[in-house]
Formats: sequence, C-alpha cells, structure tokens
Amino acid sequence: MRIITGSARGCRLKTPKGWNTRPTADRVKESLFNILGQKVIDRKVLDIFAGTGNLGLEALSRGAKACVMVDKATADIMQENVRLTRMQDRAVVRGGDVFAELGRLSASRESFNLIFCDPPYHVGLWEKALLIIDQSTGLMARNGILVIEHGADENEIPKLNSLVQVMNRRYGHTTQLSFYQWREYVEEVES
Repeated sequence: MRIITGSARGCRLKTPKGWNTRPTADRVKESLFNILGQKVIDRKVLDIFAGTGNLGLEALSRGAKACVMVDKATADIMQENVRLTRMQDRAVVRGGDVFAELGRLSASRESFNLIFCDPPYHVGLWEKALLIIDQSTGLMARNGILVIEHGADENEIPKLNSLVQVMNRRYGHTTQLSFYQWREYVEEVES
C-alpha cells in the first residue's frame, strides 16, 4: 500500500502483520480522489475506521489542511505512517473507539469538510456511523462530503433525516463508494 500522488507520492505505508486486513485498493482510492478532485485542497479531514491511515494520508498528500484519523486497533501503525509520510504537523491519530471519538469530536464542536468511513464490511458499522453523522450538529461542515466504503452487496441505507446520498460507484463484486451531503446544502446548490 502506498501514497499515490502529492507531497508523499510513492511512500509505502506500514500495515499490520498477520492481520486479515482489507485496505482500500489502489484503483478504488485513485477513483475516489479523482471524483473529489480539488475538493480535498485546504480541507479538514476526518478518517474513521482509518486502519493504516491510507485515505487520510492520501488526502494530506494531495493538499488537505489537517486530518484526524481514528482507529482503536491500529493507532500505533497510523502513527508510524504519519511519521513515514512526514505529516506530523497536520495529522492527529486517535486510538479510541470510533463511536466514542465521534461523540467527543461533536461535543467539542469539531467540524470536518471531508469524512472518510471505511469499516469492515457486513457488520453494521458504516450504517451506525452514517446515522451518528446524520444526527450530529456540525460534525460535518455545511458543504462537507461524507464518503463511505462498503460492500457491493450492502445496499440497505438507513432512514436519514439530514443527509442525502449524492453519488454511488461500484467497483467489481466487492466494493462500493457512497457519497453523502447535507440535504439542505444540496437543495440550495441545485436551486
């Protein structure tokens, strides 16, 4: 696994040894960042279920202003990857439970322009995170984008009050990316 482009281009990231990890494939990551394009530059990013920090570090490499990466199981590896990519001045690693950290970030009025959510597939984590973000006030900025990576066969979207799916892309038989924004913002932009 490596950083595709930007200031840390080509940097190889450390991965957990002996784990059955499911990192975002390079082609999916490249497609994701091609879709986002300039919307990464100068943005404040939150990467939950971050694993190695792959998505958050790619965003920083492409010009994001700052990134908070959260994953209880891999905080040490994320910290090492932050050091390898020389992003210590813009990256914060949090090793707590993702849902507890979402609560803390929301309570402290942290707001993010771009949120990546890439949990293990088929265990209900992305749905729970989606609902929490949908019900939060301010965790995602008004013009923010939430990107969820989930299984290609995981199509049951929970009932949402404030967020709306604005795009969905499938990659083979295993993966899809779903993009969400605030309904109010989308309606305003479209009118």
